[in-house]
Amino acid sequence: MTQADTEPEAAPAAKLTLITLSMMVVGSMVGAGVFSLPRRFAQETGVAGALIAWAVAGTGMLMLAFVFQRLAIARPDLDAGVYAYAKAGFGEYLGFFSAFGYWASACVGNVTYWVLIMSTIGAVAPALGDGDTVLAVVLSSVGLWAFFFLIRRGVKEAAAINRIVTVAKVVPILVFVLLALFYLKPDVFAENWSGAAYGSLFEQVKGTMLATVFVFLGVEGASVYSRHAKRREDVGRATVLGFLSVFAVFASVTIVSYGLLPTEEIAELRQPSMAGVLESAVGNWGQVFVSVGLIVSVLGAYLAWTLMAAEVLFVAAKDEDMPRFLARSTRADVPAPALLLSTLLTQAVLVVTLFSDDAFNFALDLTSALTLIPFLLAAAFALKIARRRFGGDLVVAALATVYTAFLLYAAGLKYLLVSFIIYAPATVLFVMARREQGRTPFSPRELVILVVSVAGAVTGIVALALGWISL
Repeated sequence: MTQADTEPEAAPAAKLTLITLSMMVVGSMVGAGVFSLPRRFAQETGVAGALIAWAVAGTGMLMLAFVFQRLAIARPDLDAGVYAYAKAGFGEYLGFFSAFGYWASACVGNVTYWVLIMSTIGAVAPALGDGDTVLAVVLSSVGLWAFFFLIRRGVKEAAAINRIVTVAKVVPILVFVLLALFYLKPDVFAENWSGAAYGSLFEQVKGTMLATVFVFLGVEGASVYSRHAKRREDVGRATVLGFLSVFAVFASVTIVSYGLLPTEEIAELRQPSMAGVLESAVGNWGQVFVSVGLIVSVLGAYLAWTLMAAEVLFVAAKDEDMPRFLARSTRADVPAPALLLSTLLTQAVLVVTLFSDDAFNFALDLTSALTLIPFLLAAAFALKIARRRFGGDLVVAALATVYTAFLLYAAGLKYLLVSFIIYAPATVLFVMARREQGRTPFSPRELVILVVSVAGAVTGIVALALGWISL
């Protein structure tokens, strides 16, 4: 009797509608990041810089959304979007790095959710601190594994829960914006306009870029779930619809906050800073209101991101770019080994936060940095297939590529090196997959990429050891 005979046959992929796919995008994007925006922006810039930053980020991410929309139509044979596009455009090894980087960013991003939940509760339970104490990590770990068992029940059930939670978490954010507009103080808003104390306008905008990347992560959510779509064209529609739905909300949360408190006071608020901003206007109930909304929002985003992380590993294994054990799924269409590996990495990073100076910001910035290479490769692939054609496709792809390249520059050397420390060891999985197929581990071109990644990882480890960079 073979292994195939003993394992239960996987169910057909669950089919999702346009509304559900759009909810997956919104659910992925509206998470921890939006509740941290007031403080993150106030630490870097004033109103003018924030407006420019959102214009740059909104345009750049809209171009990326269009890239995913058009690639979904142009290459309907490619599933799991971000990873599949990198592989098709630049070979198996870079495709593997894209899949692993995207997966790792999702797992690290999930850590920010638990840190922020514990920090929120820490306002009334000091033992939880800013979400980075031993007790906070223990409680986060309990929640982490509770979600593992929930999701393991099935993709259909998890997607339905995400749709409900998405509606529930958007309402408090909209209420915050309306209340902030009602209590807005024109004189405070005017005083916060220039942000001159932060340096040049360019430096101010540059300093906000990783924060904007983090809150927009999930714009590719429908693309990742393309194999579940009832209609292929719904993938692109859901991507753009989801993006436009949340862009105005994110920008509004940031800008209206400048009208309630001086910039320097917002910059000193504990996370979630949105709670502190609203409390300054309406009293203690504002903090409680935002805190409850945050916990609902974050748990919903955690659900969506855990699903996407497992999906990327599963599809990569199906394409034989990850070891075969990750290609197994249950009768309920859940990629159980991929889900388990995702949970284990999130658990490991949760422990690492105990040694970080600022657990939330470190995890947030690292999440953004890890995502940049997959995004850049996807945009470059779109540019590659559009270069012989002039018109909208070429312009969109070129703008998306320039934007993601600028983000890598804005991230800085620190997060690039830390990313290499995570990327390089992952090559073990690539070698395992090649050996299972009886293939040579690396081609000459792939060896060059391997050397670069290992050199970057070694440099990053030395920089950490010598204190040149810190967590």
